[in-house]
Amino acid sequence: MPSRRLLLVGLIAFAAAIAGVFVGRIVSDAPRASETELHALLHGKLDMTTEQQAKLERIEADFAGRRRALELEMRAANVRLAQAIEAEHGYGPRVTEAIDHTHEVMGTLQKETLQHLFAMRGVLSPDQAEMFDKSVVKALTADAR
Repeated sequence: MPSRRLLLVGLIAFAAAIAGVFVGRIVSDAPRASETELHALLHGKLDMTTEQQAKLERIEADFAGRRRALELEMRAANVRLAQAIEAEHGYGPRVTEAIDHTHEVMGTLQKETLQHLFAMRGVLSPDQAEMFDKSVVKALTADAR
């Protein structure tokens, strides 16, 4: 019986580790790769006016703080999930609640990232916006190819 319980705890810990890596990649890796490409486009290829650059800098600064806060909240949600798994040793109500909270934070980050992108797009001319749109679509579909 003790070895069966140990195996169950090991499997749960393994599943939590895999979930943590998956969530970490979504929150950390993908947005930054997209942002790097968009940043290069915005600051190197779009030939923006000084006024456009100033507006984009304000938009980026406003979002940077909010993104950091959401990333910290995501890390805290992962800790909460790990604690729930440790306490329940199974897929119980605390684990379910922690997963739901994690998904809520991830969804909020994605929504606010898109709002940020649309705010930046609003500063651009129609020709610049077309290039921006192509870059966004490319960044979002890169892993699907």
